Amino acid sequence: MRLMQTTIQVSGEIRDTLERMKIYKRERERERESYNEVIERMIEDNLELNEKTKKEIEEAKKRIDQGKFLTMEEVAKKYGV
Repeated sequence: MRLMQTTIQVSGEIRDTLERMKIYKRERERERESYNEVIERMIEDNLELNEKTKKEIEEAKKRIDQGKFLTMEEVAKKYGV
């Protein structure tokens, strides 16, 4: 991938967080990720989570349609709340 250089402004707190999130590359133990790689990894993780969440929501809808759920009253009675 060809990187297009740009400048963005982030707070010192965000920069410090990004710095702490950097990991060492396996093939070169002394070289750490760039900020671009950290952000790229965060985006990938977020997209995965979103897909996983969508799948879980669809599965939950199916269980509801099948009547496989408890009402709030049933949960309260079951757990003594």
